[in-house]
Amino acid sequence: MFDTVRSVKSWRPYTLAQPALHPGLPFAPDLVPAGWPSPAQDYFDRDIDLNEHLIRNRPATFLVRVAGDSMINAGISDGDELIVDRSLEAGEGSVVIAVIDGEMTVKRLHFGARGPELHPANPTYPVLHPCELEIWGVVTRCLHRL
Repeated sequence: MFDTVRSVKSWRPYTLAQPALHPGLPFAPDLVPAGWPSPAQDYFDRDIDLNEHLIRNRPATFLVRVAGDSMINAGISDGDELIVDRSLEAGEGSVVIAVIDGEMTVKRLHFGARGPELHPANPTYPVLHPCELEIWGVVTRCLHRL
């Protein structure tokens, strides 16, 4: 019924792996121009730990993979992985993982006159007006493949 849904019964979040012995990636301290490269940027300053930059609250964070295109205009595509933080409070305009009638979906949360609404970011999908709504977490990052 919903796009970008995985059944709660079969849903399992990705576990965030513990860092390996050498968890960092090389980090260049300068901005990377999208035009012509700078010949001065041929060195790396230090390693960077992606957990420090992508995850705010590790025990409350999980990953889910998107299925479908209902959030395509928000930059969330089929097959993307979303970093979701369950410790954050969902507010007006938050992209959330919600459970409706036992099914999970990713949508943008709005508060309308009739109560909470879940808005897709694709005009071919309807706005959802759930009678009961459970928010599993707030999406903080989208890992999009190029």
